[in-house]
Amino acid sequence: MLKAEGSFILPDNVPANEFLNLEGEKLSTSRNHAVWLHEYLIDFPGRKDELRYVLTSISPETKDADFTWKDYQQKVNSELVAILGNFVNRVMVLTWKYFDGKVPSAHELPATNDRRKKILEKYNQAHTDLNGSIKEMIKSLNEFRFREAQFHMMNLSRIGNKFLAETEPWKLAKEDMEAVACILNYALTVVGNIAIACEPFLPSTARNIKTQLNSSGIDSSWSQFWKKEELIEPVPQHHALGKAELLFRSIEDEEVENQVSKLKKPTAMEEPKAERAVKPLKSEIIIDDFSKLDIRVGKVLAAEKMEKSDKLLKLTIDTGIDTRTVLSGIAKHYTPEEMVGKQVTLIANLAPRKMMGIESQGMVLMAEDADGKLRLLQPNEVVNPGSIVN
Repeated sequence: MLKAEGSFILPDNVPANEFLNLEGEKLSTSRNHAVWLHEYLIDFPGRKDELRYVLTSISPETKDADFTWKDYQQKVNSELVAILGNFVNRVMVLTWKYFDGKVPSAHELPATNDRRKKILEKYNQAHTDLNGSIKEMIKSLNEFRFREAQFHMMNLSRIGNKFLAETEPWKLAKEDMEAVACILNYALTVVGNIAIACEPFLPSTARNIKTQLNSSGIDSSWSQFWKKEELIEPVPQHHALGKAELLFRSIEDEEVENQVSKLKKPTAMEEPKAERAVKPLKSEIIIDDFSKLDIRVGKVLAAEKMEKSDKLLKLTIDTGIDTRTVLSGIAKHYTPEEMVGKQVTLIANLAPRKMMGIESQGMVLMAEDADGKLRLLQPNEVVNPGSIVN
């Protein structure tokens, strides 16, 4: 109808996720089966990006996903630390070691020997792969496929690490500093592009890389990067870099064990089960006392809320013997609409009692849960009204 009317701007893509579970179970704040953000920030200060990265990597875009602390540890250690952090740190440290922390000159490297030919081959392959990953990342972002987009973003570091491993500038430094300069100049270009590419996923990390590159010019490069869909040159030649620092640190087993153990502890909102007040047993009775009670299953035919009462519902119940009125203090736990048609267990031979001008002819039996919620006592299967509870 809105489309036919013609003047409304309507959504053409509505992304929606499935459910995210925690350690194989549904999230439950009442049971403390949850990761509380304020506690995470205390236990892992300054490590917001790690949680962002893991949650994005398992985002339940097409099916339910499961967050586990072991998986969190594995993704941080083997991906953020070993891939992204490792690449950026290696490039920064090598540049400080061989060029005193300044971006080396970039020029066309003459293929004067087999080693240089190999370097040029690796450069061309890396350049093609990097531009391909950038295009795929931007395409995935435009289509709201954030898991996929983040994977392609991380691929920039994977390709960068492979380029360094295959060109081995630390070995070339003994005989060909011109080649080392070209390799590290290009590697720093990749680092600058990673700082731009990772900003939607890892904003704190992006700022950290920019600080290490000492380049405020990167801040305004996102639109150019997005428009070109390929590597740009955010770090000029001879530019003085900042101090090299590790972007991430490994998650230790002890930290993971501590987080898992927290899931088993009650929160301040949940009273520990061992400390919940349990009412003591009433005085002992004999079987003859119990046999005096006529407990039957009835069916609620009608229900309405009592005027001037927040607690009482007026129930009309078919007991199998007759139809009677029972007032029950369950209005805060069940609506009248919920009660109609339900089976209830009631004491049918309780002496009538007048409440608010109406005679109540019985008592509906309920169980009080640990959180104070009242629950109906019902048979597992439908039985005839008037069925006796023995």
